[in-house]
Amino acid sequence: MSRNKLLILYIAVVLFACKRKQAIPKTLPINTMKIVLWDILKADEWYTQTTIRDTLHLRINENFLLYEEVYKVHHINKDIFYNSYKYYETHPDQFKVLIDSVVAYGDRDKAVENSLPHPVTPK
Repeated sequence: MSRNKLLILYIAVVLFACKRKQAIPKTLPINTMKIVLWDILKADEWYTQTTIRDTLHLRINENFLLYEEVYKVHHINKDIFYNSYKYYETHPDQFKVLIDSVVAYGDRDKAVENSLPHPVTPK
């Protein structure tokens, strides 16, 4: 009888020990995170500007849909983004590098955008 109880206890321990651990979302490297963060900031700015201009159109939680689109474009999910952001936020030296990289990337992006020919609108 004691042997059966010991066998059952052993099986229970093995089953609980082999339980699959929840995967921890990976942290994005700075070069990837800067591009994702820049796109998130652009989406947020677009959302803010369109809601200011168009007060009749209710854009409730549309910014979260925009964020989801950014995640899709970069083949990540919300958990990976927020885990990465929290990681950089808790490591100030790397967070400074990230923010400086985002600013430099944004300046380059704006410079390229400004150098493109703009369509002429007829008067």
